[in-house]
Amino acid sequence: MRIAYYEEDDTLYIEFSKEPIVRDESVSWNINIGYTENGIGEMTILEAQKSGVYPMQVERIVSEAA
Repeated sequence: MRIAYYEEDDTLYIEFSKEPIVRDESVSWNINIGYTENGIGEMTILEAQKSGVYPMQVERIVSEAA
């Protein structure tokens, strides 16, 4: 997995797989998803900071030992 934020364009790029993209789909005007044969390969979000997507909040859940 690779995540890149391009500040000059306010674009967030998330790569889930190195597999070739076989289909692109626009979910909304600023979100594009690239699909591989096996599922989602990449996601591009335009105006990521302006729309509140970046910086991302990552939640870590730690389970307690019994």
